Amino acid sequence: MTDLQMSLIGIAGVFVAGVFTYNKIQEYKAKKSVERAFSTDHDDVLMRTGDAPPSSAARHEPSFSLDSAAPGLAGGEASVAAAALGAVVAEFETDPADATAPTAAPRVNAVTPAAEQATALVDPLIDCLLPLALEGPARGDKLLPVLQTLRMVGNKPVHYIGLAVSGDWEPIVHGGVYTKLQGGVQLASRSTALNELEYSELVTRLRAMADEIGAEPEIPDMIEVMAEARNLHRFVAGHDAQLGVNLQTNGAPWAISTLLGALEKQGFDVRPDGRYVMPDGEGGHLFSLSTNVTLAEETTPRLTLLLDVPCVTPARDGFGAMVACAKSLVGRLDATIVDDYNQPLSDAALAEIAGQVQDFYAEMNDADIPAGSTRALRLFS
Repeated sequence: MTDLQMSLIGIAGVFVAGVFTYNKIQEYKAKKSVERAFSTDHDDVLMRTGDAPPSSAARHEPSFSLDSAAPGLAGGEASVAAAALGAVVAEFETDPADATAPTAAPRVNAVTPAAEQATALVDPLIDCLLPLALEGPARGDKLLPVLQTLRMVGNKPVHYIGLAVSGDWEPIVHGGVYTKLQGGVQLASRSTALNELEYSELVTRLRAMADEIGAEPEIPDMIEVMAEARNLHRFVAGHDAQLGVNLQTNGAPWAISTLLGALEKQGFDVRPDGRYVMPDGEGGHLFSLSTNVTLAEETTPRLTLLLDVPCVTPARDGFGAMVACAKSLVGRLDATIVDDYNQPLSDAALAEIAGQVQDFYAEMNDADIPAGSTRALRLFS
């Protein structure tokens, strides 16, 4: 056999080995693509405890059980929702000393400010959880610009937290180093529930973003997510309560220019959009006031004070403060407190409404969405 023949045989052998290797690589890539596209029964890294193997039967998803005959949660159904949340909270417990363990997860009862902020951002009761397993530790400086590309889906916010090398989950910040990420898209808002189109968009954009930061996302089953989103939105719609009391002039309509001075003396702030609000002393407001006329009008015969009930904590007694303000304005403006049909509201009627407000607060507490809480403010924004 000549040297030429030996060389040709060697070249042929190298070519065959190269083709075999290339085919194996393509087969591996195709397998990974199929697994990502069709796998739905993922082991949620934030829903495991200890070193137990993943099991779909062990997963607990927070949910609401609503009575279709009446808005909101009935007493027993609210207990079911609270129990479901309690199960999730229990599963979120982990050993903070083990920063690299795959079972590490947000601790909703953590006392550090960063951990509390993390829980407020990615909340298992009102968010669809989106675990992101990083290939290795990553700095917040590199993560944040990429994460900023996926902050909203429709009108639903998307938030992220990271497992820091200290072992605590926290909002992702510049200078931080994280071994895992957790995303969360809000399941419902005051106007709508997360829908199939928004969820499909979320999954597509999340996978593209994950590829850019070197992460593997775990995508929850769409059918389960849609069911939870609809249940949560039914609760929000059933508790989207706004209470108003009206002031009707006893004489001529009030001049808007005169009203402005009286309302400022009463403590109201005038917002750039023309709304009048009563500050709560912490950057928010207790209730608002409407003149019931357009900005072009010069007079009005009627004012309406409005309380957004689920957005004000019971401790502030928003309804009591609003009624007290209305009674004070009665003296200033020579007016009468009336209902929407111009019938005078007696003290007895106002007291009855106050009792109904307390019942409303109790329902929200039973559902683990206390009025005025961060969770409520997110849902009713």
